[in-house]
Amino acid sequence: MIMADDKDVLRDVWFGRIPACFTLSPEETTEREAEPYYLLLPRVSYLTLVTDKVKKHFLKVMKAEDVEEMHYPIGVLFDLHASNSALPWNVTVRFKTFPERDLLHCPSNSVIEAHFMSCIKEADALKHKGQVINDMQKKDHKQLWMGLQNDKFDQFWAMNRKLMEYPTEEGGFRYIPFRIYQTLSDRPFIQKLFRPVSPEGHALTLGDLLKEQFPAAICAEGEL
Repeated sequence: MIMADDKDVLRDVWFGRIPACFTLSPEETTEREAEPYYLLLPRVSYLTLVTDKVKKHFLKVMKAEDVEEMHYPIGVLFDLHASNSALPWNVTVRFKTFPERDLLHCPSNSVIEAHFMSCIKEADALKHKGQVINDMQKKDHKQLWMGLQNDKFDQFWAMNRKLMEYPTEEGGFRYIPFRIYQTLSDRPFIQKLFRPVSPEGHALTLGDLLKEQFPAAICAEGEL
């Protein structure tokens, strides 16, 4: 069985964009005033992969070290910090005073690639005991990454489809890999084992997962 047959939904998720306005921090020293820079950011990508133009834009007016970016997907960052804000999303660019305690250093695409592949392997260990990702060749891993990096839907899903398959007789994945990210907690996210089927054999939903793992997300009327 393939859980990824609805291509219209997959494409809608893939091509989701967030309008963003990048402005230079007033703490930075510049030779002249820096104009804002606007971009449409892919929700499924990472800031490190899409902000080369932003870096070049601001380096025209200053001298600085390499930019350091966050290691969460762009859509997660927006939902955590700006989902209730008016668009475009206002992002402040800093070339120094990196928040060491809060963020992972991501100075290059290779660092993000390693982080991304680590997440993919962790998810497959929960779904397939790691069998699918381990059976894929190195070139398959590279195609998966390059599809994400270059924003190529078909290139990415040609490989990701394998990670979303399971034999019908097995009734689904072993566990559902998920993370519930939090801002008002000492724990950055909730991540626990969750089976897709109840002990009685009933298919469980996203609502069931939230009721069990994060009941605060459920309204009094039982809606998300």
